[in-house]
Amino acid sequence: MFFSFVFCCMCFGHLVVFAGTDAVKSVSVMEGDSVTLESGVTEIQKQDLITWWFGHQKTQIALINKYKEKFPTSDVLDGRFRGRLKLDSQTGSLTIMNIINTDSGEYEVTISGSRVTTYRFNVTVYAHLPVPVISRDCSSSSSSCSLVCSSVLNVCDATLSWYKGISVLSSISVYDLSISLSLPLEIECLDDSYSCVLNNPISNQTTHLNISELCHTYADPRPVFCCDTTEAVIRLVASALIVVAAVSVLVYDIISTRAGKRRSKTSYS
Repeated sequence: MFFSFVFCCMCFGHLVVFAGTDAVKSVSVMEGDSVTLESGVTEIQKQDLITWWFGHQKTQIALINKYKEKFPTSDVLDGRFRGRLKLDSQTGSLTIMNIINTDSGEYEVTISGSRVTTYRFNVTVYAHLPVPVISRDCSSSSSSCSLVCSSVLNVCDATLSWYKGISVLSSISVYDLSISLSLPLEIECLDDSYSCVLNNPISNQTTHLNISELCHTYADPRPVFCCDTTEAVIRLVASALIVVAAVSVLVYDIISTRAGKRRSKTSYS
């Protein structure tokens, strides 16, 4: 019996997770994909008995008895797997096809042969994230451009964030509940560097703000255009140099005028 300690790989929406020395290996997978939980065995021996269990109550869902040439899979009482389990008769690995949210939970494999070995996997299934929607907040009385970003579908274990460039302006998260998320934003600087991002541990969706579409008019008729910090400093320094130059010219003109008057008085004397 040989054991593999490689972690995991992803191929065309199929996640393969190998057995390891961790007490419980955490596995994150997207809803609709397939995931293979490796038994850690490269080739089943004649005396090997491999059993797969699901949930805290350890319901048996698959069994390989090499000696009796038995390779059955079964379902839990609620029928959540519905024929989506596939057992590899050569390695004892378990594949869950077209995985859904209710497949989340703890999976355990026990290999009984010359010795007994147990591996555990904690599988978390994440739903596909919707694209966040940015809209104008017409209820706001602010003179700036008032926006709100929201998810159009209920999601759990997700974070909704406003970004300006790569900087996070604000965010809101939900972990245990499936509720709609929304996040307001007041914009006084009209540029196209704002975006709203909805993400979970394995994926994200981004919507970029279209200033001309949502913030072309608001109570203050004077638009405010902003630049980044470096550009602002450069503009400030340039403005200061212009002021200094103007003052220098004015001082020079005053001094020249006074000097001319003194020379005129001297020539008359």
